[in-house]
Amino acid sequence: MKRILVVGGGKVGTYLAALLLADGHNVKVIEGQRHEFTRLQQELPADVLILGNGTDPSVLEAAGIRKADVVAAVGRADETNLVITSLARFEFSVPRTIARVNIPKNAWLFTPELGVDVALNQADLMAHLIAEEMSLGDMMTLLKLRKGQYSVVENRVDPRAVAAGKLVREIEFPHECVLTAVIRQGELIIPKGDTVLQPDDEVLAVVHISQLERLASLLKAPGYHEQ
Repeated sequence: MKRILVVGGGKVGTYLAALLLADGHNVKVIEGQRHEFTRLQQELPADVLILGNGTDPSVLEAAGIRKADVVAAVGRADETNLVITSLARFEFSVPRTIARVNIPKNAWLFTPELGVDVALNQADLMAHLIAEEMSLGDMMTLLKLRKGQYSVVENRVDPRAVAAGKLVREIEFPHECVLTAVIRQGELIIPKGDTVLQPDDEVLAVVHISQLERLASLLKAPGYHEQ
C-alpha cells in the first residue's frame, strides 16, 4: 500500500483517486475550489478530501505530504502543477512526483530539475500512440512503462507468421522482450518453453520500444508492412 497525495480534484483527479482507492492505497485529495469540492463529496469518501490551496505548504503538510510516497499534481494549470511538484520534491523530499501537462508547448519545463519525475502530456501520448498503432499493424499498445521506454502490447498470431505453430523456446524473441501471457479462446495461458503458439492466439508481451518492429515481424504475416 502506498501513501498518495493527489492535488487537483477535477475529473482527472477524481478518476485517479477512485482507481487508487479501489487498489487499496492510502489516498488524500486536495481541491481548492468550493464547487469542485462539493462535487467531490458526492464521489469520494469524506476522509479522503481536503479543501485548500495545493500550493500552500501548510495545506500540503496538513494533508500528510511528509509521509507521502507519491504526489500527483493533476490540476488544470501547468504553472500550479509545477509549483506543487517543486514543493513536494525540494521542500518535503517526496520520493516520486507526477505532473499533468495541460498545454503541450509547456512540456519542456516538466523536468527532474524542476521536481517532476513523470510528466503526463496527454496530447503527446495520444499522438505517439496513434503513430505507433499505424506503423505496427494490428499490434495494440496497452500500457507505457519507464517513461515510455517499454510497452505492454497485445498482438494476434497470424496463421502465416514465423511464430505460428512453434514452441516458445524455438522462437527468437527480441533480447528486451518478455512474453507474459497467451489468450486462447478466452482462456489465459502463462507461457512456458513448451507452449505452442497457435494461429489466432492473442499474445501479451513487455517489450522495449526499439524492439517493437522485431516482435511484430514474428507475429504477423510476412510482408505485413506492405499490406
